[in-house]
Amino acid sequence: MIEPKKLLFATAGIPFSTKLRDTVNGIKEVKNLGLGAMELEFVHSVNISMEKAPEVKKVAEENEIILTCHASYFINLNAIEKQKLGASRSRILSSAKILNACGGYSVCFHPGFYLGMESEKVYSNVKEQMKKLLEEVNSLDLDVWIRPETTGKPTQFGSIDELIDLSSEFDQVLPVVDFSHLHARSNGKFNSKEEFEQVMELIEKKLGKKAIQNMHIHLSGINYSEKGERNHLVLKEADMNYKGVLQVLKDFNAKGVLVCESPNIEEDTLLLQKTFNSL
Repeated sequence: MIEPKKLLFATAGIPFSTKLRDTVNGIKEVKNLGLGAMELEFVHSVNISMEKAPEVKKVAEENEIILTCHASYFINLNAIEKQKLGASRSRILSSAKILNACGGYSVCFHPGFYLGMESEKVYSNVKEQMKKLLEEVNSLDLDVWIRPETTGKPTQFGSIDELIDLSSEFDQVLPVVDFSHLHARSNGKFNSKEEFEQVMELIEKKLGKKAIQNMHIHLSGINYSEKGERNHLVLKEADMNYKGVLQVLKDFNAKGVLVCESPNIEEDTLLLQKTFNSL
């Protein structure tokens, strides 16, 4: 399984500056911009076919671009209906299959909603579905990390504690740490260097140094209320302490992929990379 040798910066999807907007040209543009990774956005549908995947893999390898993906938004591993549970696992699996064929290594997804249930019961339900999902992933011999993402609303399952505990129970699972979601979920907390350090210390303590050496991170500006995340913002229009995040990542010698989900895609990704390299 691929493990980046340093912290790489990725656009969330095809950069706006890509003239012919498809995945292959997006990868080439990411290389032109001087970035090291790109996240394939499968949030509405898996938009790369199994026939196209080998070309994507070839171009990514030629340009030394690491690929991750964000699976469908339509996932709830705590759904009440069996049909929805099966559909949720299937959507994650579809993304994992294509990402694996593209030579990528890390699948991100929002794990689910509490639906008014006790958090312990939700954790148990999600864990059961993750076990089934990983059996399916392993039966297909997919060489990818399965990564539930910290979520931006208190109604969503996916606090940093829940996801670290969940990751500790499976070999092929690690969290996607979305620092912007942590900030929004807590209605403006999780925005100091000390709080970012606490997150990293918790990961290192419970999941080991290997988890710090193999991170999948999301970061952008974010708009929020007492109900949590509302929408992503450009970094300079938001109160997100991104410099603090970057400093802590550098202090911990974090490696992996940091995906910028700001609306101006490549501009903020380049800003994050430049800021990180200047620290």
